[in-house]
Amino acid sequence: MHNRGLLISTALAAILSLSYTVCAQTPYQFKISGVNGAMRDNIDIYLQKYTAGNHTPGVRFQTTLQQEIQTALQALGYYHSDITVTANEATPRIMHIQVQAGEPVRISQSDIHLSGDATVDADFAALLSKQAPKQGQVLHHGAYDGFKSALKSLALRKGYFDADFTLTRLEVAPELKQAFVRLHFNSGKRYKFGAVSFNGNQIAEPGLRSLIPFNHGDFYLTSQLGELNQALATTGWFSSILVEGNTTQIQNFTLPINVELQPERRNIIETGIGYSTDVKTRLKLNWNKPWLNRSGHSLSSKLALSEIEQSVEAAYKVPLASVANDFYQVQLGFRNRDNQDTESRESNLALERHWLLQSDWYRTASVRWLYEDFVQADQNASISLIMPGISFNRSKQSSGSMPSSANRLLLGVEVSDEAWGSDASFVRLRSRIGWIGSAGNNHRLVTRLDGGAVLMEGLSQLPPSLRFFAGGDNSIRGYGYETVSPRNSEDELTGGRYMATAALEYQYRVKGNWWLAAFSDYGSAWDDKPEWVQGVGFGVRWASPVGPVRLDFAWGLDGPDKGFQLHFALGPEL
Repeated sequence: MHNRGLLISTALAAILSLSYTVCAQTPYQFKISGVNGAMRDNIDIYLQKYTAGNHTPGVRFQTTLQQEIQTALQALGYYHSDITVTANEATPRIMHIQVQAGEPVRISQSDIHLSGDATVDADFAALLSKQAPKQGQVLHHGAYDGFKSALKSLALRKGYFDADFTLTRLEVAPELKQAFVRLHFNSGKRYKFGAVSFNGNQIAEPGLRSLIPFNHGDFYLTSQLGELNQALATTGWFSSILVEGNTTQIQNFTLPINVELQPERRNIIETGIGYSTDVKTRLKLNWNKPWLNRSGHSLSSKLALSEIEQSVEAAYKVPLASVANDFYQVQLGFRNRDNQDTESRESNLALERHWLLQSDWYRTASVRWLYEDFVQADQNASISLIMPGISFNRSKQSSGSMPSSANRLLLGVEVSDEAWGSDASFVRLRSRIGWIGSAGNNHRLVTRLDGGAVLMEGLSQLPPSLRFFAGGDNSIRGYGYETVSPRNSEDELTGGRYMATAALEYQYRVKGNWWLAAFSDYGSAWDDKPEWVQGVGFGVRWASPVGPVRLDFAWGLDGPDKGFQLHFALGPEL
């Protein structure tokens, strides 16, 4: 009997222990009623730490919850809340919370005083107008602390390095439902930029100084130090850049700037492999010499090999006085193509002059010599052309591999004339417009318009590289690469004098970096009269670290090549 009683006691203890363990591991649920909006959100934040099952149900825990909710509401100015916490015996970990917020405490007096040079600073005036606590407002402790932080942050960004509060006082009289705010902020004098010194640079200083976005004696702005850092990084001349104020040499409220630099390697070799349904597998080899001398000249070369195209290019860049915005470039390239009904071997030599205009447009003026030996359908010829041209290009986008907003515009023209030694006379026009927009975080719209025209009587003296073809990953999906084109009597592709395509695509974020897309493309390439074709389909997008990866299932609806096409591409969408 003794052993039997011991066994029963042990079993009961085990059951109770198991029950307690299960109970302790069950998370709490809070059923809150009576409040919504900011008050409900703040209560949820304060109660998050109690959802885990490591608190024993009971009156003491309910009191703790009441105190936490009271604190959460006081942070928003509600000091007269009535809070009831109850739980059923059958479900002790489901807490029913009834809240009556009561009348809020309002700001009865707002004594905000600004002194120092910031009294005439428009940015401080705007901050006070937008964020300063005002008489009659409901007291919000977070907004009060946020305004104090905003004042200090703005002062540091604009060079008020001695700025500080001379008085910070928040007094609350809950019984009167009143609060009294007293903030006195003395900005002191605003500092100015001093001399800029460069250390460790292998590039002559005149070129580096053209990158400085401010003058000696200008008022300090942190953002302009960031612009200088970015401009130095864009040159590609340096492996390490550190831009900072020299606080040990401050005189008369003037802050000298030190720029510590480390040269980039003399030779950089990059290899890569990629794939798209247009050109199949592509191998790449890039060899760059970021700087050749103290003037900052650079040399870049590229080798690209794919099933239908092989090319090698080299570019020699000579920066001018404003190294970030203006430069000369000499380019030499050779390309061999064997695609559809096109076989060509072309050589290009171009002299280019680049400008960055104040309107953020890049302007490029060029003179290009092209020699092309080709077979296009039933035509076998070679041609030599000298083409001066000019183009304008502008692109903007938000951050990220799949930006929420972006736009790109390209307009260009090249002219050839027998008067200066070309084998043919014509004017070739090219344009491309792209736009990306978003609605919230989960919806994107991508649009593209692409067009071109060659003003001449016929195609016989125009090489394939200057004719227009449509179709492919970045053109009209649902059709093979460069298969939308005029055809001869043998049904061979001849290319066209004109081309126009449009794409409209909607994307929806499924989860994380994964998106679904639906699209419709429309366009044609023609010589005399367009034959419009349309492609429709859906796809998958992955925002990879190196750019969008696109997989499209597309159907061509018109023409002799209509049918299904699978498109795969990696790279920018515009």
